[in-house]
Amino acid sequence: MLRVTWVQPEDLIGHELRQAAQDGRDASSVRDRWVAAGGHLAPDRAGASAVPASPELRALAEHLLDELATLTSPLPEPTDLTSIESATKDSPPPRPFPKLGAPPPDPRSSNAGGAEYPAPPAIEAARPAGLSGRGGVGDRLHAAWLGRAVGCLLGKPVEKLPLEGIRAIARSTGNWPLSGWFTEAGLDPELATRYPWNRRSAPTSLAENINGMPEDDDLNYPLLALLLIQRHGTDFTTADVAKLWLDELPAGRTFTAERIAYRNLLTGLEPPHTATHRNPFREWIGAQIRADVFGWIAPGDPALASRLAHRDAVLTHTANGVYGAMFTAATIATAATGTADVHTALRSGLAVVPPHSRYAQAINLGIELAAKHPDFDTVVDELHAAYADHHWVHVLPNAALLAAALTHADGDFEGSICRAVSGGWDTDSNGATAGSIAGLLAGHPEALGDRWTHPLKNRLSTSVAGFDGIGFDELARLTLEART
Repeated sequence: MLRVTWVQPEDLIGHELRQAAQDGRDASSVRDRWVAAGGHLAPDRAGASAVPASPELRALAEHLLDELATLTSPLPEPTDLTSIESATKDSPPPRPFPKLGAPPPDPRSSNAGGAEYPAPPAIEAARPAGLSGRGGVGDRLHAAWLGRAVGCLLGKPVEKLPLEGIRAIARSTGNWPLSGWFTEAGLDPELATRYPWNRRSAPTSLAENINGMPEDDDLNYPLLALLLIQRHGTDFTTADVAKLWLDELPAGRTFTAERIAYRNLLTGLEPPHTATHRNPFREWIGAQIRADVFGWIAPGDPALASRLAHRDAVLTHTANGVYGAMFTAATIATAATGTADVHTALRSGLAVVPPHSRYAQAINLGIELAAKHPDFDTVVDELHAAYADHHWVHVLPNAALLAAALTHADGDFEGSICRAVSGGWDTDSNGATAGSIAGLLAGHPEALGDRWTHPLKNRLSTSVAGFDGIGFDELARLTLEART
């Protein structure tokens, strides 16, 4: 039986009911009718329920999805660019982020509260001898592409696993606090059964089997963004993004909001309706993982980067889903200058997001918790408590974790990716974005560490035509050519 994930109406309705509860819409009547008719709520982790609904139940799901779309959220979270920029223009400048407290104790010492991460080394101190400054522009872009791939690959085998499973696996193999690739070597068989690796990723993303960078949507989308800039420059439209996807992106390589938007395109809908029609994933993480190139090509211009990211994001997302793309692009544009630290970069990202939005609250929460707690496990536990009602792919918990990881590691590459992945939720996406930002800050591929970059063999696998097998050095060269 073929069950296509992320598109079945009987599965979408549960996600839309959860979205309504989170954005302030009263959907209690719809929920009652759905449950009374025998409908189920959203699958917790899978993209489709195991058993298809009856024709009658599916028809009801479609009707209720349309009814839910008529309910208006009372929250001050606009999607159109004019309203977003108006909300940020009149807001006070972001307050300085709190400084990190005392460095955490040595993780080798006794600690009743659990293992802790060591204090991050200074970025300059971590750079190998012989590398001057932060490297040239091409070096920074090379490090950013590599960093994105490394962080993504680190998170791939534990994607979809609960937080307790990630911690248990890493501890069982002597890799906690997380500081290296996940491995099956030494893993307790009982834990391996209780917390199975991501089925599709495990054969290519464990320490013992990595041989180049395998395909992942977290790398496919930057490739598509690079193609977009090559073909249209910075004057591209959202319709250009849609046409590019239809030409170059296999539908089976899309997920959540991107898959819904793709389906909507095929039924004749045009942007921005592709983002809103029966799309309960419109505030999930998808747009945030597509934004890096827009920051890479606009160094020192976070406003331009965020506008480019907005144009891309509204194909599939609204409100906080769009803010995730804008924040990431602006943060990266500042990091790409080679002169900013991670805290300055995060401030510039926050400046393009409506200050009263839940996204801004998530970023601030992540930063404040990271500054408050030397033990990163405590930061993660508080974030998971705060976002217990959110799906693991929703943008808000993942954004909070991303900001916390980068802040707590002080922008250090290894510290950032390991914290981002160790915090759970969308592990490969958070690792990828943390790696991109921290890679830029490191400034040179060699500063990332050979044990992280060597297994990638300077080779990326992808189904995006013309890029399969490409090297990260070549991607950096192409990105440099596309810069404004």
